[in-house]
Amino acid sequence: MADIARKATAHWEGDLKHGKGTVSTESGVLDGAQYSFGTRFENGKGTNPEELLASAHAGCFTMQLSALLANHGHTIESLDTQATCEMVKDGAGFKVSAMKLVVRGKVTGSDQADFEEHVRQAADMCPMSQVMKGNVEITHEAILE
Repeated sequence: MADIARKATAHWEGDLKHGKGTVSTESGVLDGAQYSFGTRFENGKGTNPEELLASAHAGCFTMQLSALLANHGHTIESLDTQATCEMVKDGAGFKVSAMKLVVRGKVTGSDQADFEEHVRQAADMCPMSQVMKGNVEITHEAILE
């Protein structure tokens, strides 16, 4: 049995190109958020799976980084992470090929080399990275302000 289980739902109507759908989360943070071919491949208004994956990875990684830094006695003023999920054409479809993490941190008691090492560890350890490991190239950039 799982220690933690989170749920989300998707509803879709129509074919791929002209259809549309919604995604919702158990918490209600997403409640009928619209997605479609246009939001995924044409930058239309709404969300898409890759954007949701990038936000999940950014959030997970940033929490992991904060834990590592705090466990080593650093004081965290702020951490801001941008995750970019990239897709490439793969045969008849597409595949997620890369996730690029860029984190800016204001951290007391850390220098650039120390911060970079914590970022490397967090990028390797976070559960979302673990899901993608071996399937998606994960890169990271650490900027200590």
